[in-house]
This record gives sequence, structure tokens and C-alpha cells, in this order.
Amino acid sequence: MSKVISIVSGKGGTGKSLFAANMGALLAMGGSSVVLIDMDMGLRNLDIYLGLENRVVYNVMDVLSGLCRIKQALVRDKRFKALYLMSAAPPKDERDITPLHMKVLCERLKEQFDYIIIDGSAGIGDGLDLAVAPADTVLVITEAEAASIRDADVVDRELTKQGIENKFAIINKVDPELMALGAVPTLADISKGLRIKIAGIIQYDRNIFIATNKGMPIVMKLGTYIERNFSKIVKRITEGE
Repeated sequence: MSKVISIVSGKGGTGKSLFAANMGALLAMGGSSVVLIDMDMGLRNLDIYLGLENRVVYNVMDVLSGLCRIKQALVRDKRFKALYLMSAAPPKDERDITPLHMKVLCERLKEQFDYIIIDGSAGIGDGLDLAVAPADTVLVITEAEAASIRDADVVDRELTKQGIENKFAIINKVDPELMALGAVPTLADISKGLRIKIAGIIQYDRNIFIATNKGMPIVMKLGTYIERNFSKIVKRITEGE
């Protein structure tokens, strides 16, 4: 049965797109068919993170507004058997879309893909509503930083209001040395500040960001501690542990 996984955050810069790209790559490497939808309107990044920026012609807004067919907006990542991108509109797009549009789009995509991964915008409001409307599971990406934790909790409360129960938090950019010094919230502090189940933590590693800027999901390098950690997190999410 196909699944829609929406990835959101309380504030920008936490690593939503980074996680979306690597999760999509891992699932595709495991034999699943995957489409990544960038819903961070006006601030699209997934095309860069996948190295597909020069191949985007149509975007998700073109599909939702009826300007093009779904197939025309799907950009295949040729490094994988079945990983596709549907890019966000580059400038802020004023065409009117609703959560119902997203639900209909995802129902159509479920006919073709095992996983639909939505990279939503940061914060609450219309962007969050659009990203999570069709979701079976929602991931909240945050950092070991006081404001980020508080904002993630605000998003979690909003998700609860919308009746979304299947949700996980992922703590990104964790620096163990700073935690040991007490300079940033510890994992115990984070657990107290969040009511949402934590699927895993991602340690700060500059190799992740080097790979991202080169348009290569770092999980493509098999056997590293980073790839193993991402794989465990993705397994917990997809198996609903």
C-alpha cells in the first residue's frame, strides 16, 4: 500500500530538504518507487540537493493548476531505478490551491509510486496545511537548539489539532561536544521539550553538507556510519516503530 510522508519543521534551516532527498534515495535504493514533491514554494531546494536543477521544466503548481499533466512535471533521477522529483515553483506563486488539491494529486500518484515524500515549508499556516493534508505520516525536523525545539513543539501541537497522530521528530545537526559542555540542549532536554516520538538523531558532519551541495544524497555512499544511521531512522519511520 502506497504511503504519503510529509516532512515539516518549525523554523527554516533545520534540514528538511536534506532529509527528504536522502530518505527518497534510500527507499529507491531498496527497490521502492518514490516521488519527492517540493512544496517549499518560492524557496525550492530539492532540485539542487538532487543535482536536477537544470532538468526542471514544469513544477507542482503547474500540475495543481492544470497547466500540465503529472507526467510532464516528473523529473527522473537517472542514478536510481525509480526516484522522481516534482519541483516547487521558483518564485512565490499566487495561483490558488487548497489541501483538497494536494489530496487529489497524491491519490493519483499512489497509483504509480510506493512512497510520496512531501518537503513542506517551515512554520505553521497555509504551507503546513498543504503539506500535511494528504499525509499518512508526518516528520518534524528540528535541531538541538532552544528556538528550534520550541518551534517544533508548536508545529506538533498544530498537527495534533488537525488530528494527525502518526508523527515523528528527527533531531538534526547534533554536536556531542557542545552537548557535553552544556552549550546546547541535551537529548534529555529535547525529550522534555517535545511530546512527539523521536525517530532518531543525525550528528553534525560536514561531509553531509558537502554531498548535499554537490547534488548527491550522502546515503549513496554505502557502509558509512551516516548511511547506516539514515537507514535505521527510515526503517523506524516506514515500519511505524
